[in-house]
Amino acid sequence: MSVSLTKGGNVSLSKQAPGLTAVTVGLGWQANAGYEPDAGALLCAPSGKVPSDEHFVFFNNLSSPDGSVRHLGGGSPVDGDDQRIEVDLTKVPDEIEKVVFTVSLYEGASRGQAFGQVHRAHIRVLDREGGTELARYSLASGALSTETALVFGELYRHGAEWKFRAVGQGYASGLAGIATDYGVAVPRDTSPTPAPDPVPAPQTHGGSQVPPVPSKPPVAAPPAPAFPASPQPITGSSSVTCFFDPNHGPGVTTVTWSPQWGVPRPVQTCGACAQRVQTTAPPFYTPPQQGYPQPVPQGYPQQGYPQQGYPQQGYGQPYEDHDHHHQGGGRRFGAGALIGAGAAGLIGGALLNEAFDDDEPEVVNNFYED
Repeated sequence: MSVSLTKGGNVSLSKQAPGLTAVTVGLGWQANAGYEPDAGALLCAPSGKVPSDEHFVFFNNLSSPDGSVRHLGGGSPVDGDDQRIEVDLTKVPDEIEKVVFTVSLYEGASRGQAFGQVHRAHIRVLDREGGTELARYSLASGALSTETALVFGELYRHGAEWKFRAVGQGYASGLAGIATDYGVAVPRDTSPTPAPDPVPAPQTHGGSQVPPVPSKPPVAAPPAPAFPASPQPITGSSSVTCFFDPNHGPGVTTVTWSPQWGVPRPVQTCGACAQRVQTTAPPFYTPPQQGYPQPVPQGYPQQGYPQQGYPQQGYGQPYEDHDHHHQGGGRRFGAGALIGAGAAGLIGGALLNEAFDDDEPEVVNNFYED
C-alpha cells in the first residue's frame, strides 16, 4: 500500500517492502506548452555535498560513476511519470548517504517560465522488481510561483534502512542554485548552450568559388559635385576680365561662385579672387579685407568684392521709371537735385511733344552715366 506524504514527511521503504534492493523514482507534471522540465539526481556524502561533479546525474550525465543511479531519459510518459530515475540500492557506495531528486525548467529564466505555471507535479517511489508504488508526494497547487528549479525529495540511509522524505524546496536561481548548494562546480545553468552559427563556407558553382553574401548592403557613395571644387586655370590669353572687378585684370581661372540669390555657377576671375573664393565659405559676401583698397572718390569703381545688400559701386544702374528712385542704385541725390529734376521734367515734356511731330524720334537713354 502506497503512503501519501506531505512536505517534510518521510517513510521507511525497507519496512514498506522488506528485502527491497532497487527502486524506480518517477517524476511527473503538467506544464504549459513550451515548458521543458528536466529531472536529476545528486549522490551526496555525509557532508551533504557530492564527491565529484560526475555524481550529478541529469540529461547530460545519465549515470553515476558506479552505475548505481541511472537516468532513463525523456521519452513518452509511463503511468503518469514524465521521467524516471532508477536506483540500485545494493550498488550505492557506502560513502553516499543520500540521493537527492530535482526538477529544473530548461532555460526557465531566459524564457520567463516558473513553477507557478507547472501543475500536478509529483514524485513517487516504486519497487522496481514488481512495480508497486511505495510512497508518493504531490505538490500542493499554488505552493510555488517564481521558482525555476525544485528539490522534490530524497532517498537516504537510516541505519540499515532506506527511507524517503518529501522536500518540496524551490530555487529561483534555477539548476545552478541547486548545484551550488550541493557542491557541484556549475557556475550557471547546466542547460546545453547552443553552438554559435558557423561562418558560411564559400559555395562552388562550376568549379569557381562564390563568396558568401554580405549581411548588409554597401553604403552608396555621395554624388559628385556639379562643378569642380578646385580652380581650373584657363590656358592661353583671355579677353574676359575678372568677374568680381574688371580692374583686377583678365579672368584667368574658373571657379564656382555662390551668389546671394540664385544657384551656384562657374565664373572667371583673377588669381587673387579665385583664391579667396576657394578659401571663404559661400556666399562670399564679406566686408573688405585688409590689403584691399577702400572706397575712392565717387565716379570710380570700388576695388574688391560686392558687399552684401548693395550693388557694386562704380556702375550706373537702370531706372524703369523716372519717377521711381531705386535705393542704393547709381548715384544718390539731395533735395535740391530732386527739385531741379522736377523742373527739368516739365521742360523735357514740352520738348518731347515737339519731338513726336518729327519723322525720326529721338532715342532716350534710360541709364545715368558719369
